[in-house]
Amino acid sequence: MPLDVERIRTLRPQNEIHYYSTLGSTMIEAADLAQAGSPHGTAVLADEQTAGVGRLGRSWISEAEAGIYCSVLLRIALKPEQIPIASLLIGLATAEAIQKSTHLACDLRWPNDVLINQSKVAGILTQLVDSCIIAGIGINVNHTQFPGDLRTPATSLRIESDGRPVSREEIIVRLLESLDVFGQLLSAKGPEAILRAFTAASTYVMHRRVIVEENGVRGVTAGLDQQGFLLLRTEDGRVQRISSGGVRPA
Repeated sequence: MPLDVERIRTLRPQNEIHYYSTLGSTMIEAADLAQAGSPHGTAVLADEQTAGVGRLGRSWISEAEAGIYCSVLLRIALKPEQIPIASLLIGLATAEAIQKSTHLACDLRWPNDVLINQSKVAGILTQLVDSCIIAGIGINVNHTQFPGDLRTPATSLRIESDGRPVSREEIIVRLLESLDVFGQLLSAKGPEAILRAFTAASTYVMHRRVIVEENGVRGVTAGLDQQGFLLLRTEDGRVQRISSGGVRPA
């Protein structure tokens, strides 16, 4: 069933909503809107993406009318070197929206994965366009199956809810609310508040044995630095900053 976009607009009149039944990528459309000066909170929603993009240019499964495929413009006070903090903020908002809507417990895997029971249910992609942060968010909502050869096992809210359909509209409304909440936290308390919140919400930030996907380095996570990058204590005792790529359990 297509998104009931009028319901979303009614519940979130403060957000400018652009809706498409089919779109190549919500990120590309959002980038065009950012360059045109669209305001903070502008959201691009699609029922289907034909060229959805994940981290490092990987494709994102965008089954028609099954998931949430959206990009939101965030005009928040972060310097270019603090963009990793934006990813943490968006991850926190996504996890909170899922938890409030479904009561399913989420984990956050640095830098941009939302997990349920160690399987990926949502992914985050951030892009800076003319000082505007574009939050690309993909959530697996009513998918019933996934390919078996994914880098990280995937799940959906429906699978985790014992097959019960989940309202995409409710999650989108909750997501827009949570982006506001964490944006206000950033404005009032600074980046340190986002770092603390992410650390508290993630089992991956401290004392987790992991392997860095891109180079195979192994170690134990040792927190986040002030810019939101992950710190890793490697097996030879050195502390290394992970500035790109992701991690998985070792």
